[in-house]
Amino acid sequence: MNKREWVLKAMHNEETDRIPVGFWYHYLPDELQDGLADPSLIEQSIAGHRKFYCEYQPDFLKIMTDGFFLYPNEIFAGAERVSELRGIKPLGEKHPWIEKQVEFAKTITALFGKEVLCFYNIFSPATTFRFVRQGRLGKRADDMLARFAGEDPKMLKQALDTAAQDLGCLARRVIAEGGADGIYFSTQDPGGLDGEAHKKAVSPSDISVLEEAGRAGSAKAPGALNLLHVCGYEGHRNDLSRYRDYPAQVINWASVCEKVPLEEGKKLFRDKPVIGGFDNTAGSLLFTGDEEAVKAETRRLIAGAGRRGVILGADCTIPRNTETRRLNWVRDACNL
Repeated sequence: MNKREWVLKAMHNEETDRIPVGFWYHYLPDELQDGLADPSLIEQSIAGHRKFYCEYQPDFLKIMTDGFFLYPNEIFAGAERVSELRGIKPLGEKHPWIEKQVEFAKTITALFGKEVLCFYNIFSPATTFRFVRQGRLGKRADDMLARFAGEDPKMLKQALDTAAQDLGCLARRVIAEGGADGIYFSTQDPGGLDGEAHKKAVSPSDISVLEEAGRAGSAKAPGALNLLHVCGYEGHRNDLSRYRDYPAQVINWASVCEKVPLEEGKKLFRDKPVIGGFDNTAGSLLFTGDEEAVKAETRRLIAGAGRRGVILGADCTIPRNTETRRLNWVRDACNL
């Protein structure tokens, strides 16, 4: 059984002889740099994927989209008042921001897609909103989204739904044309929004992107897989119950940050396959513990979560300077 077939078994909730392992990190020093303005950044990202693949030989590959974080919709990115979102329109599927990402996906899947499953990273519309304002507002980007939701939730929903049209188009095309086997969809609770506001203004756009990806397919991937990541990066906390019914086949959340271990998350998400288990912070066991400690933690995670529909990984992206040997300790312990 090759890696593609074997990891697919795990992602279809079947038991495997060895539990797959999935880790990833960013390939640019600043992932918010603009790859459209500076194509050398995309070449740097491709080189980073190649180096990681050759050194680690991953069980599957998450295609990192460093250089494409900044959605170039001027109204979406620049509105200072919610009323300024009126009249927002999608970029359209032929926009360079989408076209270049389809080319990028083709390049990565041509290199590695015959050997491993490849999942294209796509951020939720609300997370995209934060990214396009982060350089100017920093953490206050979340505050602006919450303010917009309070002033006119219907207008905010319209803007997020418009972004979802472009992100859904991107998801469909990187699968159908770019050769990806599905998407890795990253979302999180925007600060300041209660459950009802999230359900009305944010969730519909998330679900729209996931459904569009789920309808996509290619000769290699007739039924695309969606991997849902509920992001707990840098200690961000989420109400995981908000995502229980999202149309995704595999779930990844910050199990350490949220204090929801894999076995509990599997129950919460109705026995869907899960990814995670390790803290992704630089001071955690994965990056400071010795070989036996890392392997012991691996065995503990497996004992708790079982061997069916389980993939070991981290809460989120790991530091760029992570030693490959440490990741191999986890994989080696999965063989025992």
